[in-house]
Amino acid sequence: MNIPHIRLLNQQLVAPEYSDVHDLVSSMGMMQAQEYRMMRWAVGMRLRKPSMKAFREAYDTGRIVRVHLFRCTWQLVAAEDLRYMLRLCAGKNKTAIRGYLAYCGRQIGEREYGHANDLICRSLAGKGSVRKDSLLSMLAERGLADDAHTMSIYLRRAELDGLICSGELDDSQSTYALVEERIPRSAELSREEAVALLADKYFRSHSPATLDDFVWWTNLGVGECRNAVGAIRGELVEERYAGDVYYVHRGCRTRGYRSRTILLPSYDEFLIGYKSRHHVLDDAFRHRAYSNNGLFYPVILDDGIVVGNWHPRREATFFRDEARCDLTEAFGRYRRFMESDK
Repeated sequence: MNIPHIRLLNQQLVAPEYSDVHDLVSSMGMMQAQEYRMMRWAVGMRLRKPSMKAFREAYDTGRIVRVHLFRCTWQLVAAEDLRYMLRLCAGKNKTAIRGYLAYCGRQIGEREYGHANDLICRSLAGKGSVRKDSLLSMLAERGLADDAHTMSIYLRRAELDGLICSGELDDSQSTYALVEERIPRSAELSREEAVALLADKYFRSHSPATLDDFVWWTNLGVGECRNAVGAIRGELVEERYAGDVYYVHRGCRTRGYRSRTILLPSYDEFLIGYKSRHHVLDDAFRHRAYSNNGLFYPVILDDGIVVGNWHPRREATFFRDEARCDLTEAFGRYRRFMESDK
C-alpha cells in the first residue's frame, strides 16, 4: 500500500475529479484555511480547471464559508455543513478559549459575550458583507472596543454561537456576515448522525487514515470518533501497515496515480489532516515544513514526498540537492490560477 500516492488521489491533488468549488469543499468535509490568501490555492489546485474566479463566486455567494471550527482554527466548509459542525465542536472550543484567557490572566463572562453578540448582530443586520475593520469601527461606535486580541475573541465566540460567518471575499482581510442572512436552514442531524457523516467525508477524502488521524482532525473524543468509525464500518476496508490499522473508504480511489510535482500551500490538508506525517516527510526536515508551535509552511511535493519549500515571489529551496525537480509546470499552474480572476 503506497500511502502517499493514494492520499494524493483522494485529496484531489492528482487527477482531480471536481469542477465545482462547492462540491470539492463538501467532499473534503472541511479544509484548513488559516492563511487567507493561501486557502484559495488550496482549493484551486484540487479542481480539474483551477480558477480563482470560480473560487470567488462560490465564496461570494455563500456556497462555501470560512469560520473557526474544529481545533478552534479557520476552516472552509460547505454552507450546508456549517450548523451541524458547529454543534459538534463549539462546546470544546469555548472551553479552550476560557482556558487560554485564564492562562493570560483574563476572563470574559457569559453576560459580556451576550452583550457583544447583540452588538455584532445589530451592526451586521441587513448589510450583507462587512470588512473586519469596518465592523470593528461600528462596534466601537456602539461602545464595544478593546485591544485587537480581545475583539478577535468576541468575533470568534460569535462564530461559535452560530451567529456570524464569512461574507464576500476581500483581497486583503476577513469579512463577516450574519449566518441567518447567508445560509438557509436545513434539517438537523443527531450528534451521532453528524459525527458519522463527518467520518464518512474524512475517510473518503483522506484515505488511508487511522482512527488517531480522525481524532486529531476533529479534536473530538476518542470514544465518539471510534463509534463514528463503527457506524460507517461497512464503507471501510481495514489495512494493516507497519503495525498500524489504516482505513480505506470503499468509495475512494486506490488506482490512477501519476507522478506530479506540487506546490502545496501552508496549512494544507495533505499535511495538517493527519496526526502523523512520517509517510511523506523525513523527520530530519520536519522543522522546514512546520514548527513546534503549529506554523505550517508552503512546501514542495515530488512524487508525494515533501522535498523543499516554495514562495510566490522567491526562489524555491530544496532539503537535499539530489531532490531537485523541475518546478516549471507547477509554478505555471499556480500563476495561471492567480491570474484567472482578472
